[in-house]
Amino acid sequence: MRFVDSNIFLHAFLIPRRKLTGKEMYVKEEAKAIVKRIEGGEDAATTTVHLSEVVNIIETGLSLQKSLEFLIWATTSESIKVHPVAVEDYKSVIQLARDSKISANDALAYLSMKTHKLKEIYSFDKHFDRLKDIVRLPKTPAKHHKD
Repeated sequence: MRFVDSNIFLHAFLIPRRKLTGKEMYVKEEAKAIVKRIEGGEDAATTTVHLSEVVNIIETGLSLQKSLEFLIWATTSESIKVHPVAVEDYKSVIQLARDSKISANDALAYLSMKTHKLKEIYSFDKHFDRLKDIVRLPKTPAKHHKD
């Protein structure tokens, strides 16, 4: 089982308003492939916080209906385990976020991974590379495509 960061879902589901660069197309296709694997039964985990991020952005970028469709899919999928987040979790990650120079929500993802013994995260956020005891997938080649 791998943790899925919100940016994977966003890259997979949002519709671009402009022509994407080669690197952006690579990211979008990788995100869609990850979601397809999850739809096909690959076990994944995320948190209520990360779902909330996705729902809010899809609602703003697409529509309320699309955000609710995503929420229904994510919360009813047998492949996705959604872990709750409490205020105490936020309190416990403040120092990690400061020390690692990562966002509070990235620190929450890391805490959830450690709590549930996950070692890999699907994310395009390179900040996770600062946390040496987890592996971020997929690796985005620096010069995969010309921009």
